[in-house]
Amino acid sequence: MKKITESSSSYENLEQMSAHELVEKINAEDHKVAPAVKDKLEQIAALVDEIVPRMREGGRLIYIGAGTSGRLGILDASECPPTYGVPHNWVIGLIAGGDAAIRKAVEHAEDDVEQAWKDIQAFGFSAKDTVIGIAASGSTPYVLGGVKKAKEMGLLTAGITCNPDSLLGQGVDYPIEVVVGPEFVTGSTRMKSGTAQKLVLNMISTAVMIKLGRVKGNKMVDMQLSNEKLVDRGTKMIVEATGVSYEQAKELLLTQGSVRNATEYYYKNEAKA
Repeated sequence: MKKITESSSSYENLEQMSAHELVEKINAEDHKVAPAVKDKLEQIAALVDEIVPRMREGGRLIYIGAGTSGRLGILDASECPPTYGVPHNWVIGLIAGGDAAIRKAVEHAEDDVEQAWKDIQAFGFSAKDTVIGIAASGSTPYVLGGVKKAKEMGLLTAGITCNPDSLLGQGVDYPIEVVVGPEFVTGSTRMKSGTAQKLVLNMISTAVMIKLGRVKGNKMVDMQLSNEKLVDRGTKMIVEATGVSYEQAKELLLTQGSVRNATEYYYKNEAKA
């Protein structure tokens, strides 16, 4: 069966189009992505509801993928610690070919059906972990082998793909098959498929972190203070929450280390004075 992600583009003679025509038509295709993701909200929410209690008991969230899919998983995982102040081993992104493949393609790395499980084992594993395979095609050997072994070992498994009835979808507990149609450039799944995968990953990690208590109201109260922009943002959050001056809020933030700690410290100690 021919994969939709490999189907011929709906457009011909791309090289003859003007720049405006190209970006206009790419944008028209991009508009198809969000509705396709919307069709899978029930499955995404159900997966989140399974992940959260596992992580509360010490489980981790592990993404595995190759090429663009692997890089998207690494991107999502790497942004969780600075955004939510969680340890780096809470969300882990693994790519076929290892870290070298983040910047440069590693020949045939995605064809190794055994390697993903080896990569997971390097971090240790438990039955509380969740492994999410990411593969636009739904047939990447690295990903299929990883989720298969993870499922055999009792880990929760999910798959994010852009083909219906895929091997990945058939092999996991929670298939999320976001069908966005043929790519603008035939087979270039870094485009609509990649966008769809990024949207789904955003939803999963953000919803999980909120349910784990890493957001208060609508604020990133545990974010790492890694630059002046974030220190300023955190200071303004404390001003809003407590009514103290900007200078006092900044001092609280820098001494207590996070918006959450600073706000709690203020109401426990200084607000009573």
